[in-house]
Amino acid sequence: MEKARAHLNISGRVQGVCFRMYVEQEAVARGVTGWVRNLPNGQVEVLFEGKKKDLEELVVWCRRGPPAARVTDLHIDWEPYHGDFLDFAVI
Repeated sequence: MEKARAHLNISGRVQGVCFRMYVEQEAVARGVTGWVRNLPNGQVEVLFEGKKKDLEELVVWCRRGPPAARVTDLHIDWEPYHGDFLDFAVI
């Protein structure tokens, strides 16, 4: 199974709506590693590593976000898998 890394910047109403907590739950449920954090500009930044199919599912989920979120834009950079993480963290 092909592995990959996905680096996302998500815009909209994505802070103050538990976006990071939900991303962590979705990533852990799929065995994906990496991190999620809020940015000072109001965006959420995510770095996922794992099976490409799982990452693609997470990107689809991030385009919707949790119930209170309103995602207006999602920028994604696909990168080679590095294997840098042991788990998924909110930072």
